[in-house]
Amino acid sequence: MSGINYLTKEGYNRLKAELDEMKTQGRKEVAAAIAEAREKGDLSENAEYDAAKDAQGMLELKISELEKTLANSRILDESQLDTSKVTVLCNVKIKNVKTGKSVKYKLVSESEADLKAKKISVSSPIGKGLLGKAVGEVAVIDTPRGSMEFEVVEISIN
Repeated sequence: MSGINYLTKEGYNRLKAELDEMKTQGRKEVAAAIAEAREKGDLSENAEYDAAKDAQGMLELKISELEKTLANSRILDESQLDTSKVTVLCNVKIKNVKTGKSVKYKLVSESEADLKAKKISVSSPIGKGLLGKAVGEVAVIDTPRGSMEFEVVEISIN
């Protein structure tokens, strides 16, 4: 995950808490699983030990990736954003040109994306298509079902 990740203060704090949890509780749990598996005898034929060591490797990989993400993160102040064009952390109301249905999304970094909360990643096809568009412009988004056209209806911060 190279490049800069733009996060809200809330998103940064959430990732930091997740990292702290992995470094403390996660490492304790993995160490306990390894110790328990070690007590069961011969390590060369101990599948539990191998699984615990694999879990430790995966945990350390996740910790490393989160540390890189946080190191390359920039916290954006939403009140300082320019709403003349679609940018990261802005809310954008779009209308499907074909169906006329409108929907409102917040464009966020990949690590903060949550479709249920109407937060889409700027690296998603819709996010990429909307970036830099102004109110009234039409974004053509390529999807697996073909091209879709969305008109930018409104850009806001809240």
